[in-house]
Amino acid sequence: MLLLAVVLYFLLACAACWLLFFPAGRSFVGDLVARTDASVRRAVTSMGRRRATGAAAASAAITRAAPSFFSAGDIGSFMRRHAVLCIAGLLLVSVPPLVAFFAGGKIMLGGYDVSTREVNTQVAELLQGEQLVPPVALPPAVFASAAIERERPMLVSASRNWDLMNQEYTQRLLMVFKIMKEQHGYDMAILEGYRSPERQNMLAGMGTNVTNAAAFQSWHQYGLAADCAFLRDGKLVISEKDPWAMRGYQLYGEVAESVGLTWGGRWKMMDFGHTELRLPGVMKRKG
Repeated sequence: MLLLAVVLYFLLACAACWLLFFPAGRSFVGDLVARTDASVRRAVTSMGRRRATGAAAASAAITRAAPSFFSAGDIGSFMRRHAVLCIAGLLLVSVPPLVAFFAGGKIMLGGYDVSTREVNTQVAELLQGEQLVPPVALPPAVFASAAIERERPMLVSASRNWDLMNQEYTQRLLMVFKIMKEQHGYDMAILEGYRSPERQNMLAGMGTNVTNAAAFQSWHQYGLAADCAFLRDGKLVISEKDPWAMRGYQLYGEVAESVGLTWGGRWKMMDFGHTELRLPGVMKRKG
């Protein structure tokens, strides 16, 4: 069937190129149509005059007229006069389908090979447009303990509003949360998403151990970054000294990178809970 389709394509392409690129071809077809129309008219008239002789006489008249219109001599004469152009047109329309046919290897139309590659179904759902919903907001007290304040100063006043973040980044981050929960057993929480320029400058003023990015030098200002951590027994776990949390951060980085996010755990100044989506041209916007 595939070979037949290639042949039909080739014939149709030849006919189309002949009509498009060769004025003589269009003239020949036009003349052929005109002569066919005239022949049919003469045949009908002849049938009217010779009705008494029956249908056989009319059929014979049409049969005698037809060969003169589809004469092999006409076609052969045309091809001899335009041999170079005919050969060029033949190569033009035949090479692409032949290359595609032979370069494609084995024919796949009869059925597809079963893939042995392991598919991450959750990432596949993300790419197919599954819309995930942000988790229920945690009580402010979760972020206000003394232990958390030592790890992340001023965290209690940070924004965790998912609506202020870029929608594409939000969906990828939520997919990471889902995979971390379903495949690795880690409940995750967002610590800070969108960050205002004023807050960014204030944090930068606290020293490089907090952040070394000023306003509009961080993806947080564009809703394309977030800092996240883990929940264990209803409490926030941020410290990298906790082996369970550190294992979670490593898994978090792998999952985040698998959905196209940049993970802060690979930076010189490591930020294990940080991910961002670096969209082209965004950082050029100021204010």
